[in-house]
Amino acid sequence: MAMVLGKTQASCVLLLLNLWLCIYSLPIVVDQSKENITSKEGELDPPESVNTGLHYDRYLREVIEYLEKDPYFREKLTNTNVDDIKEGKLAKELNFVHNNLRTKLDELKREEMGRLRMLIKAKHDLEAGDGWKVDHKALLKQFEHLNHDNPHSFEPEDLDRLIKAATSDLQNFDKERHNEFKQYEMMKEHERREKLKAMSEEERKKEEERYQEMKKKRADHAKVNHPGSEDQLKEVWKESDGLDPADFNPKTFFKLHDSNGDGFFDENELEAIFSLELDKMYKSTDNEDDMMRMQENRLRMREHVMNEVDTDKDGLVSLAEFIESTKKLEFQQKEAWETVEEQNTPFTEEELAAFEQQLSQEGKMIMQQAEELQKQHEELQKKQEALNAHKLNIQQAMHDLEKKKSQSKSDVKESGGVGAAGEQALNGQPSQTAPVL
Repeated sequence: MAMVLGKTQASCVLLLLNLWLCIYSLPIVVDQSKENITSKEGELDPPESVNTGLHYDRYLREVIEYLEKDPYFREKLTNTNVDDIKEGKLAKELNFVHNNLRTKLDELKREEMGRLRMLIKAKHDLEAGDGWKVDHKALLKQFEHLNHDNPHSFEPEDLDRLIKAATSDLQNFDKERHNEFKQYEMMKEHERREKLKAMSEEERKKEEERYQEMKKKRADHAKVNHPGSEDQLKEVWKESDGLDPADFNPKTFFKLHDSNGDGFFDENELEAIFSLELDKMYKSTDNEDDMMRMQENRLRMREHVMNEVDTDKDGLVSLAEFIESTKKLEFQQKEAWETVEEQNTPFTEEELAAFEQQLSQEGKMIMQQAEELQKQHEELQKKQEALNAHKLNIQQAMHDLEKKKSQSKSDVKESGGVGAAGEQALNGQPSQTAPVL
């Protein structure tokens, strides 16, 4: 993967993608007219919005899009090979970029540090309660995309860390999506089996028949062509592009479906090519099961094509790689693609048993927590009732005292009155009578 990036790849999107040639590609489109680092007022233009799916998505794309605006860094990027990028040599060039850019990168880093501190403090305050101080520096170690020893300025090490973190995280992204699908399928099967346990023998038999019929119905669809095969591409050529399959041309097909015109197929552009095949299996978009399986099939199709066509393993399919793939024997594949529904379950019985055991343990923990919360609730209710009773007693005592005072005054008036000293005594005031000499 020692490919040197040519100067002819001058579009901004390629400049960004070249920085990430060692990771999965992202559909970033940037206006090629933005050559200057500053606007008329001397301020940086805000970056365009692109979502990578990473938890530090905004920070990642803002850094890269601002770096792309610097003429010096831009030229270095176009003449840097992938191995140098991965080894961190490109990051050292940060020392020579425009001062305005470095100031902006410093600001971005401080904002990211503040965001992470706020999130971590909120999380641990909720978990630990009052009275426990969070060691922010220790907790921030889990966020490897930042140099936490220097929270104020953006340095070459920050760029190096950001590249390496994005490389690692995006490489694991598809793996996490597969695992999410497996978890979803195991939960569905667990719920199905639990439902069967509560049924009578006759009800279980009917439910099993219905389940098998549903599986058969899902598999009853038109032939799904092998992803990336001649039949699959020609069907897109005919149905989507409105062209004669007899006139199929790989180079023309590539240019028609390279939607951002950067000379590469990224993951989104590839997945868009599979839409016709997926439509054969899934007509409804409001069915959760269908949506989950459709996304899993789309992901597997894209991975299959990338494994077959992306020979330099840079996460992109170039025009040359695409044309070369049409010359291989695999391109003539006529066998239908085996979908998720037609394959064995994505989990084993052992994995399902472990999953159910974990669910049981989590359920017990939730029950224990619920019981503890119920006890606390009952105790609080008792305390509240005691406080209310005490409050009523105090109010009653005050009422009785006022009533007694009022009655005493009434009795005195009926007996003919009292002197000034007596009046003061009734009101609880000290007597003002002068002492006898």
